[in-house]
Amino acid sequence: GEPEFRYVAGMHGNEVLGRELLLNLMEYLCREFRRGNPRVVQLVTDTRIHLLPSMNPDGYETAYELGSELAGWAMGRWTYEGIDLNHNFADLNTALWDAEDNDLVPHEFPNHYIPIPEYYTLANATVAPETRAVIAWMQRFPFVLSANLHGGELVVTYPFDMTRTYWKAQELTPTPDDGVFRWLATVYATANLAMASGDRRRCHYDDFARLGNVINGANWHTVAGSMNDFSYLHTNCFEITVELSCDKFPHASELPHEWENNRESLLLFMEQVHRGIKGVVRDSDTEQGIPNAIIAVDGINHDVRTAVDGDYWRLLNPGEYEVTARAEGYEAATRSCWVSFENVPTPCSFRLERARGWPRGSRPAPDPTLRLRRQRLRRLRAHGRGHWPGPAPGP
Repeated sequence: GEPEFRYVAGMHGNEVLGRELLLNLMEYLCREFRRGNPRVVQLVTDTRIHLLPSMNPDGYETAYELGSELAGWAMGRWTYEGIDLNHNFADLNTALWDAEDNDLVPHEFPNHYIPIPEYYTLANATVAPETRAVIAWMQRFPFVLSANLHGGELVVTYPFDMTRTYWKAQELTPTPDDGVFRWLATVYATANLAMASGDRRRCHYDDFARLGNVINGANWHTVAGSMNDFSYLHTNCFEITVELSCDKFPHASELPHEWENNRESLLLFMEQVHRGIKGVVRDSDTEQGIPNAIIAVDGINHDVRTAVDGDYWRLLNPGEYEVTARAEGYEAATRSCWVSFENVPTPCSFRLERARGWPRGSRPAPDPTLRLRRQRLRRLRAHGRGHWPGPAPGP
């Protein structure tokens, strides 16, 4: 199969440039594909691309009614219900860090696929319908890479977005995949004409140019409940934030120039979904794919899981890695996989043998983490207002 990629824009409805860029990107990909543009044909053929131009349409309408000159810095930021979607996802960081402080990770507490906290699933929890819809979307597709498009600054941020020291407003808080995240952020920033310009001036008081226009999100300002951190800890997806322009609501006349500033960045970042390793984990007897198998990379305390057909994609920087696949009811297997500097994924598949005591043909029950994760998602769905799109969350 192909890796799943997504762009999300309009989380804050008054930050409108991302919305317009994604609408332009849709047109560009369709037009260039029909023309036979080799780069676009390969990208579209080899990647499943998901584009969400407006996560907060009500906020956009509020800002649009006022217009570019009058929308201001805040009008339209929140949803119709007054919720800031940038802080509305479940905080999984705190539970992980508490478990790490008690030496429980990963043997007693997972370093990935962390279940939603119980409080977040209660009927009176403040969870926006937009947030519920995006979480449901995340369950339907095994996303590998994503970017969340914002506005009001010129910089690319990468997780973690929340400071590990809870009372600090700023603190460098890297993930176990810090090298990959810094690469992903740098790819977008260096290809962005506005960020890379020698004439680039500060938007406000932060001089991000001296940092290469990238920064760890928590080292800029802490954001609890961000979509980036949630994606990384609850799913397989690596997600960054792109602050696209100093102006949150540029004038329409500026849009062609902004498209040129971002076109190469948008394409190049999508192509990074093919960086790292990919493979299928199969049952050695039946050759059937094994869903929810754990893929662990030695030296990186963050695992990913296989999808329903047993396939997986795992982003990694160039180098040699010891990779282990394990699943309930099977013996673990380890092999070395080399990631080259070319933007082509390295095949790294596994055939697992049944563990002693597990009869052939039987399907082991999901491990406790998966069962709890599924239970919490169903409870979130049951207590949600409105329609939960798509089928019920899987295991």
